[in-house]
Amino acid sequence: MSSIGEPGGPVRRSGAGEAVTTGTAALLDADVRTADALAHAGDLDEPASFLRRFAGHPLAVAGAVVLLVLGLAALFAPLIAPQARVPDLTASVRADALQGPSWHHLFGTDQLGRDQFSRVLYGLRVSLVVGIGVAVVSVVIGVTVGALAGWRGGWVDGLLMRFTDLFLVIPALVVLLVVANNPDPSFFGIFHFPPATKVSGMVIILAALGWMPMARIVRGEFLSLREREYIDAARAAGASGRRIVFTHLLPNCLGPIVVFATLAVGITVLNEAVLSFLGTGVQSPNVSLGQMIADAEGTVGTDLAYLIVYPGLVLFVLVLAVNLMGDGLRDAIDPHRRR
Repeated sequence: MSSIGEPGGPVRRSGAGEAVTTGTAALLDADVRTADALAHAGDLDEPASFLRRFAGHPLAVAGAVVLLVLGLAALFAPLIAPQARVPDLTASVRADALQGPSWHHLFGTDQLGRDQFSRVLYGLRVSLVVGIGVAVVSVVIGVTVGALAGWRGGWVDGLLMRFTDLFLVIPALVVLLVVANNPDPSFFGIFHFPPATKVSGMVIILAALGWMPMARIVRGEFLSLREREYIDAARAAGASGRRIVFTHLLPNCLGPIVVFATLAVGITVLNEAVLSFLGTGVQSPNVSLGQMIADAEGTVGTDLAYLIVYPGLVLFVLVLAVNLMGDGLRDAIDPHRRR
């Protein structure tokens, strides 16, 4: 005997339960696909569309080009620089001391005869490593804390936000100066960190004091997005919390995360320059732009002012390029600015 089945053909009575199970699975799969489609409707458009929006900001494009040139120059500094990072102070090198800019020494030489163009390239490398390193670590910590607080809510949100507030009230510059002067910094004797006078130590310290804005941004985005209809549809379809977070919520927070990361690079470069200028940043044999500016502060208003002008100019151009590119990325990614 057969009963009235679906238009595709009769269904046996003995297989009715199996048909119902198959139909339910199909409906759940359709709901999940619908939730995915709704979620990704708010994601970034195709790369070509994003590039068109970014190209519509000439200053942002110029900033990206300048940043690319500076990054390549820093990356290939050993091949471009006329001198090594720590040249041997031979008689011929010392004979070139305090020479102004020329074709042989584009940025001139310092009191020891070291080529300033070479030192600027190596200093640019340190500034970019510190800036990018701090931005990456800050984003990882901030996104983790903010996502967990925004998704879990309740006492987890309260605890993590009070922890974030605790870090926000710490005077960053004071902590940096204290830690930089400590030859063996540690966390209550449990974890030992490299000092801030080394690149790795500076990255750790600046990131530890700079992740809080990212956490607050991501938390706010999660609190808003988790109330959307497609999140309710995903929950009803049986999607796990991990799937919802990584498939639906984080992709829609990509815009603020990218913008924060780019701006964090510029802020960190300035912080590193300030610490080096105060004498508590990167130390020899490493060289940084802030260190070069500090070494040449007494040359202002003299014929040797080029010793401070060129490192300062490169630092200014670097930070300006990062900020311009960050503004362009914000406008290109922000869904509220799309047409």
